[in-house]
Amino acid sequence: MTKAALDTMVEEATVDCYNESEQITGLSTVIEDELATPFKTQVLGVEVTVERVTLNDEDQIVAICSREKLRQTIPLLDLPLPTPPPEGAQWIEAYRHWLG
Repeated sequence: MTKAALDTMVEEATVDCYNESEQITGLSTVIEDELATPFKTQVLGVEVTVERVTLNDEDQIVAICSREKLRQTIPLLDLPLPTPPPEGAQWIEAYRHWLG
């Protein structure tokens, strides 16, 4: 995606936000709504299922990943996406661009 397209997406997600915390919440809400979950991806060479995306207590957008009975939270910035990426993954790219 182009920088202009990403800027437009970020603006759309944060239009009514007054500070950084509200912007992160806006981006998190759009990602939660638009990202098709669950999906499978590889983390450190192991296949995991991304169950959902949420905002943690430190105002980080994180993916809740599982494998068998184990569950782990991974910052969205560190989450490798599968090829092809799931529907809505462009919002993760917009979030990464916003943090830029």
